Order: sequence, then C-alpha cells, then structure tokens
Amino acid sequence: MYDELIPIYEEIIMAKIFIVEDNSDIIHSTTQELNKWQHDVITVKDWQNVANEIITAKPDLVLFDITLPTFDGFYWIQEVRKQSQVPIIVISAAEIDTNVMHAVAAGADDYIMKPFTMTVLLAKIQALLRRNKQTADAEEIMWDHNLFNPLTNILTNENGTAQLTPTEGAMLQVLLSHRNKTVSKEQLLQWLWQGGKYLNENTLNVNISRLRTKLSTIGLRQCIHTERGLGYRLVENNE
Repeated sequence: MYDELIPIYEEIIMAKIFIVEDNSDIIHSTTQELNKWQHDVITVKDWQNVANEIITAKPDLVLFDITLPTFDGFYWIQEVRKQSQVPIIVISAAEIDTNVMHAVAAGADDYIMKPFTMTVLLAKIQALLRRNKQTADAEEIMWDHNLFNPLTNILTNENGTAQLTPTEGAMLQVLLSHRNKTVSKEQLLQWLWQGGKYLNENTLNVNISRLRTKLSTIGLRQCIHTERGLGYRLVENNE
C-alpha cells in the first residue's frame, strides 16, 4: 500500500524533521532522502538533553529510535509529551507488538520497524503531516457542553481541560464526525494510520484506552462506548 503512495502524493508537505538516532549510517541515509523531498533535518547534539533540544527546535515531526546512548526512546517520548504535542514516529529494530504498545502508551503517533524502505518511511511521514494539516484547518467542534479545538487538541468543558496528543485528537475527531454511530476498528485504522500496515487492533485499543483516561479527567469517561466485535461509538454525556 505505502509503495504506491509516494509517486501519487496530491501534495508534498515540506517540514522540519528531528531525528533521534545514534546510528550514523541511518542518520546519513535518512537525511539524504528527506532532503530530496525538501525536508529540513535536525539531529541530537547532546544526549543528556534530548527533550529540551526537541522543544527548542520546534520541529513539525520527530523520528524516534528506541535504543539510544542515554535513556531509551520511551523515556524521551514521555519527556517530550510533557511539553509538546509534536507528531512522533517510532523507529525500532525491537520486536514489534510489545514495543508498539509501549511506544503508543508513551505518546507516539506511529511506528516503523528496521530495516525499512525509505518509500515506507516517507509515506508514513507524509500521511501524518497531512493528517495534522487537515486537523489544523478544521474548525472548533461543539457537542453537548464540550468544546474541542482540533488545532491545539484541547478539549474543554465545565469540569476542566484535557490536552490530547495529535493521535488522540484525530481519533476524537473521527468519532465526533460519526457521533452516535459505530465506527469499526478497521475504519479507524484506515482513517488514522493509512490502513495500519504496521499496527494492529491491540495498538488501537491502547490508544482508545489512553483517550478514555484523558476524557475521564473532565467527566467524560463514559462517552466512548465499545460495541463488542464491531468498534466504538461516541455518545452524548447523558446517554
């Protein structure tokens, strides 16, 4: 699927991409390919200060390896998420199922395994950048007594404010656009991750669980119903 995407992009979105990787060969090859597509690339200078370097650089997207010279990628993703909602793609040679869920729980938006082709990586980058651009262009959404801002991924109501990650915000948008209707897991994977070629239902379940946890902080724990064997449905507060 991804091999077909690169040649037919409707729009190439140029971006500033931060690479958190310590393998010089991977850095060199990835940087070369990204530069061909007019992306600016930034790399880590101080391995004791990764999160602050990312926050200071204000990239449009971060590529995160898992095995790093200091703390692992999961740690640094969590540190970044304390201050930024920048889209994150995890790149790792580790076994996929366990690490996908760990990465998603830490705050990653997508995942790719080594060895990978540049075509696949570029497709994932463009899909995530395009999704975020569409989100940024969207208007605020009001439902019941809740207000969701797709640009900031902030959800507010009388009980307070919940800061969502880009993926959590995108999931909420999909559910909101199909309010009171069941959205299948397959549809969510397709809309959010271009079919989920490197993801599975367990990863989606982790994302839903994380979104519910955020919603529960402002009294909305019960607004996402699980339709067993089918998918998920967003309902009004009083249903």
